[in-house]
Amino acid sequence: MKNKLPLLIGAIVVIAGLVFFMGGGDKTAKKSGDSSQPIVIPTHNWSSQIVMAYVIGGIFESMGNNVSYVNADSQAVYESIRIGDVTISHEVWESAFGKSFTTALDKGGLLDWGDHEARTLEDMGYPNWVTDKGLCPGLPDWTALKNPECAKNFVTPDSGGKGRMLEGPQTWHGDLIPQRVDALGLGDLWMVKFAGSADALWAELAAAEKEGRGTIIFNWTPNFTDGAGFTFIDFPPYTAGCRPEDGGDGKCGSPDGYLKKAVHEDFPKTHPAAAAAFKKMSFTTSHIGAMAALVDIDKMTHEDAAKKWLADNESVWKPFTK
Repeated sequence: MKNKLPLLIGAIVVIAGLVFFMGGGDKTAKKSGDSSQPIVIPTHNWSSQIVMAYVIGGIFESMGNNVSYVNADSQAVYESIRIGDVTISHEVWESAFGKSFTTALDKGGLLDWGDHEARTLEDMGYPNWVTDKGLCPGLPDWTALKNPECAKNFVTPDSGGKGRMLEGPQTWHGDLIPQRVDALGLGDLWMVKFAGSADALWAELAAAEKEGRGTIIFNWTPNFTDGAGFTFIDFPPYTAGCRPEDGGDGKCGSPDGYLKKAVHEDFPKTHPAAAAAFKKMSFTTSHIGAMAALVDIDKMTHEDAAKKWLADNESVWKPFTK
């Protein structure tokens, strides 16, 4: 019996190790029923997307999951999800990213995981004080931009004597807006400049108001500007195929579009509870605008903004986890 004791102890150690390996030592993963591998969430370059990344990550963590964040190109991210380098996308904007999303979807490996309640619009517009000051009578009808007296109120030192429209980063939409300006016959009065970031758009809003000049910028809804007073220009309505990239003449505005979610095809298998919660997640225009406002107005960090939003809105997100 004395000689058999070491063998008995060794067997107990092996059995204990097997129990730990099979999940007994991973209480977090066992509790959630999900993999201990991290859920990889992308961050892009606008506030609501980054804050929502941390909001969703916080929800996943509250369920016992591990999360990691990676900065990703907003067009290429769908291919990254398709091949498994990124797990989810939580803000697929139809107008800007619908084509990249559909291309990846058609290749396989990426799943459409449903829409948020919020609908989207991405286009050129102006703060409401532009009309209050009478800087371009006739807005929001786009034909008001044909008036030289309107255009001169939007001239800036870098616009060559023309009215200036400030687009977002060129990586977002390529030459969509300059093509539209030319297609609509506005090129003699207006020029388009690309901003380096979303923050540059908000800096332009503040500078124009301070200087008392007009400004037309690219913007979107949902956003923090929904509550500040912002109006989108009524360009000719969007129809399928109207854009140059789709064979059209470019004489059209942007669509009222979806705000969609996407996941890698293995996500429901590796993280079933998190995947089920993500499929239920549906944020409204006011939810998303509030997330952005915590950063763009209250000047919180994205991480702190997410923590505050989660703390203030448990009644919104906890049902997603049930």
